[in-house]
Amino acid sequence: MSYYFWDLFLNPVLMSGFWGYLTAQLIKVICDSVKNRRFSLARIVGAGGMPSSHSAMVTAASAAAGMSYGFTSGIFGLAVIFSMIVMYDAAGVRRAAGEQAKVLNDLIDKLFSEEQVDFKELKELLGHQPAEVFAGAVLGIFIGIGCCLWIY
Repeated sequence: MSYYFWDLFLNPVLMSGFWGYLTAQLIKVICDSVKNRRFSLARIVGAGGMPSSHSAMVTAASAAAGMSYGFTSGIFGLAVIFSMIVMYDAAGVRRAAGEQAKVLNDLIDKLFSEEQVDFKELKELLGHQPAEVFAGAVLGIFIGIGCCLWIY
């Protein structure tokens, strides 16, 4: 049983996705620390920012699937379709939700600026700019290829 567990660490698709996500999140912490001149470990799990860790994870897994099973395989095709859906969501739907949260937060601030009202501020950093998604995708492709070359 334990032998099969350790085999997961030799799965290039799984490991590429893992390293793509982790690398993007670490880059995000560094970029945020430089930009805000303070270290925030909370950014390691936060959404939004440069580069998109979701894009890095799915494109790394897709690249590894292509390298492992062939770029004409069904698994690669499925991985690419899944990647496109995730990246569209990151740049479209989640970004729009973040923009709506910002408008609502501003509206609440203006409405209740004179009275103390107890409300929880909405999270505004939900989605990504297209450049953040693109950067995550490029990072993921390189990590996916690198993981395959390392494992094989």
